[in-house]
Amino acid sequence: MNYRQRIVEEAAIMFRTYGIRAVTMDTLASSLGISKRTIYEVFKDKDELLKGVLQWMHEKQREIMVRIFNESENVIDAVFKMLDTMSDHFSKMSPAFIMDLKRFKKDILVNIKEINEMPYYQANTEILERGIREGLFREDIDLNITNKCLFEVARLTNDRELFPPDDFMSRDVVRNFYINYLRGISTPKGLELINRYEKARL
Repeated sequence: MNYRQRIVEEAAIMFRTYGIRAVTMDTLASSLGISKRTIYEVFKDKDELLKGVLQWMHEKQREIMVRIFNESENVIDAVFKMLDTMSDHFSKMSPAFIMDLKRFKKDILVNIKEINEMPYYQANTEILERGIREGLFREDIDLNITNKCLFEVARLTNDRELFPPDDFMSRDVVRNFYINYLRGISTPKGLELINRYEKARL
């Protein structure tokens, strides 16, 4: 593993655990057992490092989602597994990390979104098309509009300011937003599967 990969992976762990502002280049270097100068030879500043971390997180999550999608027996099964993975991913992020991203690094987030959407949401069109092929989603839905709606619904379910973890259980938020939206575009066969998978998770 090269220095860049080591630095990015360790920074990702530390950012997610302690928040962005709490992690300095000194503490990161100490954790890695390398000099701060070595980090600056790879990343010119902390903002560039954060961009690298977010890009790496995106790529890793995309790999996971593609694997789940390809290995699931049907699209409803894939959706529930993706949502479980998404919930687990966000539950492991410290509130400080999310707040730092939203309040202090909005410019970086915008730039990252221009390159690649944040994890999870790129595959909506593939999900919808597969669901139609499998007879689980209605054929009369507008793919473009529904895709945008699913993106926003998924984003809202992970908004910790809108749904503070102390007041709302992630499972309940997902069920009331994302799953209920899926019900609206599902065929009777799709609804039957949704009910089965929901019951299995109670």
